[in-house]
Amino acid sequence: MGSSDEKVVAVIMVGGPTKGTRFRPLSLNIPKPLFPLAGHPMVHHPINACKRIPNLAQIYLVGFYEEREFALYVSSISNELRVPVRYLKEDKPHGSAGGLYKFRDLIMEDSPSHIFLLNCDVCCSFPLPEMLEAHRSYGGIGTILVIKVSAESASQFGELVADPVTNELLHYTEKPETFVSDRINCGVYIFTPEIFTAIQDVSTQRKDRANLRRMSSFEALQSATRSLPADFVRLDQDILSPLAGKKKLYTYETMDYWEQIKTPGMSLKCSALYLGHYRHTSPHLLAIGDGTKSATIIGDVYIHPSAKVHPTAKLGPNVSISANARVGPGARLISCILLDDVEVKENGVVIHSIVGWKSSIGRWSRVQGGGDYNAKLGITILGESVAVEDEVVVINSIVLPNKTLNISVQEEIIL
Repeated sequence: MGSSDEKVVAVIMVGGPTKGTRFRPLSLNIPKPLFPLAGHPMVHHPINACKRIPNLAQIYLVGFYEEREFALYVSSISNELRVPVRYLKEDKPHGSAGGLYKFRDLIMEDSPSHIFLLNCDVCCSFPLPEMLEAHRSYGGIGTILVIKVSAESASQFGELVADPVTNELLHYTEKPETFVSDRINCGVYIFTPEIFTAIQDVSTQRKDRANLRRMSSFEALQSATRSLPADFVRLDQDILSPLAGKKKLYTYETMDYWEQIKTPGMSLKCSALYLGHYRHTSPHLLAIGDGTKSATIIGDVYIHPSAKVHPTAKLGPNVSISANARVGPGARLISCILLDDVEVKENGVVIHSIVGWKSSIGRWSRVQGGGDYNAKLGITILGESVAVEDEVVVINSIVLPNKTLNISVQEEIIL
């Protein structure tokens, strides 16, 4: 183990408006990292996990969003966790490693011995202290969190081969066309400051290659589309692949859950995973009720303290209810997220759905998805301020903001 005065910093990549279009209509009025899963913003879960890292000095969020979009959240989470959290805005895309390198002076301000790097759009139990311990025992410059997945789904991610005894990373390839391994990169890393030298080396080599090559104007046009700017460095292709097999990178395998949050469907699945995680880490966040003085609760349910739920309602499993929501008599909620100021009226039913801010579900109405989290219309999504009138059924549909539905719809996208 390292000495007790060694400092550690964490960097969480939050992306930005250049991405996240698959998350619409939910990302139309809120940055995707602030979308609530299990009652807390998506980015809150990795931040909260960082709190368990010994000697954590600072957490940085790096992305393209305007600073004002994160200002309120950053100040409240810093106070809550009593760890400084700071948002750093990239001026242009620098790649996953280039973004880290751009802010190296700030990141190194506290002279940390180790730097955690986490992607915001992954959902897992974030075993960060355990990773740190393993990383120190390996003695490399970096350790990657990995998980075993099915051979069919592996090609969607970075596949890797590690030594079964030493855990050294031997081979890494991003989204290969042919099967390499059923172990994949989880998007959670720990590095020593030596990572900055490795990133700088890639930039320098690129500059040197650009200066050395003299080419015809036709060749220049052809290569311009292929060559990347010197300061654009990708962690996977430019750092992990070349350093594999050189006794510099190692792996730490998690046996717990892991998912990538690219779509609203996956956010609903991950909200359920985090609710299940609360049972072990924060049981006080889960609602309890027996249907007498409070609603009947089945399985894992989160209810914001300001929400009002009628005692005759029945909730769960896997339900998350946000601030100022109102759930009326006889309502039934299963596997859903209700966002701020939503109203579900008498005997309304919501299943496998996300109900947007200020939306309302009428009496005896039903909003339901099929529960296929990977399908485009596998869940039902209502955007902001959607009104579903009494006795209307909405199945496997996406409804954009400010619509009123007075007839039933099935498998439609309502623009």
